[in-house]
Amino acid sequence: MEVNAVFQGGGVKAIGLAGAVCEAQRRGIRFVRTAGTSSGSIVAALLAAGYTGEELKTIIMQTPFSSFLQKSFLHEIRWIGPAVRLLLKKGLYSGEKLEQWIYELLAAKGVRTFGDLPADHLKIIASDITQGKLLVLPQDIGKYGIDPNRFTVAKAIRMSTSIPYFFEPVIIRKRFKKEEPSVPFRDQFVYIVDGGILSNFPLWLFDDETKKTGRRLPTLGFQLVGRGKGEPHRIVGPLSMFHALFSTMMDAHDERYIEEHNRSRTIKIPALGVGTTDFSIVPEASLELFESGVKAADKFFCRWSSARYWSMYG
Repeated sequence: MEVNAVFQGGGVKAIGLAGAVCEAQRRGIRFVRTAGTSSGSIVAALLAAGYTGEELKTIIMQTPFSSFLQKSFLHEIRWIGPAVRLLLKKGLYSGEKLEQWIYELLAAKGVRTFGDLPADHLKIIASDITQGKLLVLPQDIGKYGIDPNRFTVAKAIRMSTSIPYFFEPVIIRKRFKKEEPSVPFRDQFVYIVDGGILSNFPLWLFDDETKKTGRRLPTLGFQLVGRGKGEPHRIVGPLSMFHALFSTMMDAHDERYIEEHNRSRTIKIPALGVGTTDFSIVPEASLELFESGVKAADKFFCRWSSARYWSMYG
């Protein structure tokens, strides 16, 4: 069966999404159009590029997620160094390592830009905090004078996964046409961060599009539920306060509320106490989280049917 799929963000917890994908494919589900926020955008992009659930499992088990947290010389200066980096760069880590990692994975399947994929088959959510608006990539990147088809998927993912406090925001410069009035230099730049700030679970993305095309494809959501270990944050200054603020926001976002009419098309995956920023997760915990996704999808598809879906959403 063919479906559209929307993947919630959740940092490291997205390992569970891969497990659910694996089980769905085992049951004959084929993903046509995919979308995601933050780490959910990674899963969506890899599926759009042609990766299977089993391949995702292999990638997860071989990837040391802590390597994404590249430290600079400032990190060696206790207390002051990280604070200075946060002040200067707006994030503790650059995000370049993550972008390069996903770029190489996609390139291995022949995908570099959105133009390498079928039109509208991949949508990624990011947040423009300069103008305070939600971005649906690649189409919305055109508003900044950038060709959506030539925009790299890896850059879009880096935007969507730029967790405030942890990763630097992605800064892009608007491109203006010659006939447009000149804009002050400082106003030509926008800061783009994690899409989860504005929409961590954009289950609505394909609803209108399905109506326009007339192609009746179910849209299924893959959602991560459950917070981290619940350990209290020790706040001793501005830096630790920002950490606590954004960790709480990213872990709790969309956890309690989902519209009633969307419950029957959402696969809820227990996060087993793994936090959004648990980049030091060990392989054993990664495997447990992956299996949590497998079990959640198995439970969902045992009672799901396309006939019931269309009786509710047709």
